[in-house]
Amino acid sequence: MERVKTLIIGSGPAGYTAAIYAARADLKPVLYTGMEPGGQLTTTTEVDNFPGYPEGIDGPQMMVQLQQQAERFGTEVRIGHINKVEFSQEKGGIHKAYIEGGDAIEAQTVIISTGASAKYLGLPSEQRLRGGGVSACAVCDGFFYKGQDVAIVGGGDTAAEEATYLANICNKVTMLVRKGSMRASKAMQHRVTNTPNIDLRYYSEIDEVLGEQVVEGLRILNNQTGEKEEISITGLFIAIGHKPNTDIFKGQLDMDEAGYLITKGKSTKTNLPGVFASGDVQDKEYRQAVTAAGTGCMAALDAERYLQSLAN
Repeated sequence: MERVKTLIIGSGPAGYTAAIYAARADLKPVLYTGMEPGGQLTTTTEVDNFPGYPEGIDGPQMMVQLQQQAERFGTEVRIGHINKVEFSQEKGGIHKAYIEGGDAIEAQTVIISTGASAKYLGLPSEQRLRGGGVSACAVCDGFFYKGQDVAIVGGGDTAAEEATYLANICNKVTMLVRKGSMRASKAMQHRVTNTPNIDLRYYSEIDEVLGEQVVEGLRILNNQTGEKEEISITGLFIAIGHKPNTDIFKGQLDMDEAGYLITKGKSTKTNLPGVFASGDVQDKEYRQAVTAAGTGCMAALDAERYLQSLAN
């Protein structure tokens, strides 16, 4: 069976940055891209907030460049999805991962960068207009709607935080909450209700996202009265939560109640020796490309130091 020093699972900013650092440290990393090569950034048309790109960059193009940089230093990037892992609990033990289709690979260290997937409503019109005005990240994409009318869906702390963020840069924010109250903390609720250009609507759901190429409006359903109303907007932000891609690690790695991997202190170390986690899979606070890249660097350094400790 093939054995490598460092196996990286996932191909977003965290995975590729880990690969760059691991390859430069002569760990000869092998990276499996997963189901969505490039991660969430491949669904973002323009990235304007990653350092070093003064003119901004197309999300998929940025991921291609990150891959090329990782490969330049000797990373082997493989298109494939790992669907099962068997981690050793012993320091210096060998970890095993199974690739969909039957092959397996052994590794002295594993860096998990499988990310988290934004939850969407599941409407065909919403899916069609992702990248055309439908976004799951107000902090990433809100800037493009400066001075315009937008809408946000959700009733938790994230939705409230993003609504107030958007209210600072947009003309009007329509906030749609499915129930008769918000799940957000009282402090966040007060912030929303005290912001004059947020139109808070309870018992409201999206019936249809309007527009062919880009978002032009919404048809809103009042789930109490059955009434429908159309409003004009240019941007729709979905803030109903994220799901970390950690199902295959359940029962082996420590996670919080939402399924995010728990890392020790300021490191990327999990509860098992030689297994590290970076990016959105262990970060539910920031969820930015630049913070994911930073933890990818940390994970590679942690893996390098771990291997050095075995040799000494």
